[in-house]
Amino acid sequence: MDFALNDEQRSWQMKAREFASQELRPHSLERDAIPTAAEPFDWEIIKKGSRLGFRTLAVPKEWGGHGTDFVTQAIVMAELAKADSAMSKAFSQNWKWSHLISATCTEEQKARFLKPFVADDTFLLGKGITEPGAGSDNRLPPEDDPKAGLKLRAERKGDEWILNGEKAFIANAPIGKLFFIDARTDASVPLKQGTTMFLVPSDTPGFRIGKVFNKSGWRFYQNGEMIFENARVPHANIVGEVGGAVKKAGGGDRGDTTGGDIFGDLELCANALGICDDACETAMKYARTTRQGGRMLFDQQTVQLQINKMVMLTEALRSFVMRVAWEHDKKIHSCNAGLAMNWSTDVVQEVTELYMEIRGSQGCVMDQHSDKLVRDAFIWSHLAGDNVQRMKVARRLPH
Repeated sequence: MDFALNDEQRSWQMKAREFASQELRPHSLERDAIPTAAEPFDWEIIKKGSRLGFRTLAVPKEWGGHGTDFVTQAIVMAELAKADSAMSKAFSQNWKWSHLISATCTEEQKARFLKPFVADDTFLLGKGITEPGAGSDNRLPPEDDPKAGLKLRAERKGDEWILNGEKAFIANAPIGKLFFIDARTDASVPLKQGTTMFLVPSDTPGFRIGKVFNKSGWRFYQNGEMIFENARVPHANIVGEVGGAVKKAGGGDRGDTTGGDIFGDLELCANALGICDDACETAMKYARTTRQGGRMLFDQQTVQLQINKMVMLTEALRSFVMRVAWEHDKKIHSCNAGLAMNWSTDVVQEVTELYMEIRGSQGCVMDQHSDKLVRDAFIWSHLAGDNVQRMKVARRLPH
């Protein structure tokens, strides 16, 4: 298995590295320190990155995007995340859902939504699944309980569907222009059979954004509340067929079929890799330039062991990320993406905590950079790397 980069992959890596060092890292701590919910976001960063191709990286070339492979996407995510994990996610979130448009939408829907997405530097995408009173039962729903899971309802009236309910903690909700929305179209059957996916533009009548959530980590990355009050969505905006949302999104198990779900686990473990790279590099620099007790910090055996473990875990994660990306490009579908996601959740938190321990050796003085990395890494516990994901992956392992 050869993971040597080709010329195109290397070119994207260098472009991402330059953009990250010149446009992301200089603003990372400044944006993170803004105490309110919405203000850390910066449209200028998005516009600059979009003009370089980082917003439309995953859109097929025939629709005006760059059509890069999964290995390239993983490399770019890690490079951007090394400068700022939340800023990297603000770009890659659009790759996830442009993957889904490409994989599941009709040609007419692609023309209506992909073309304007490619043309507009401020066109961001999102997907509404999570609701205020429904969490893990959406991702691991009981097979025979119609009352479990999503509560957002959609009722057909002629050529339109009327949506009523709420979504919570939705990525890009306050700033996005188009969203995939899962809604219950048949409350008499379990979630897997009674859920339909809709494409909902932000200017849909009856649809509005509520609260913008103030998070401890990933502060640049925006999450908000969606409110549907008799929101009117055309029947032409259904993705796939009525009742087919779970099938379109991967049969209920991440990484099975469609581009969006295949990409999801890879996206997060590649982002975690970038955080780990940043922590390792910064910890080494700090240890080799800081004196304690009359000698360099790096000369202490404890610090050497800590750095060794940080680098060992990071390189193991890198191997896993590259293998999963390579498998996706070869259309080899296995449990490895989910396993890599689980592994990245453990690794990113352990590596950043070790980095904070090294920085805290001089009286546990607060350091803004290490503090940010730990807060960003903690987000993984609340993403798809939690115990629900571990159970789902375990159920799919070969017997």
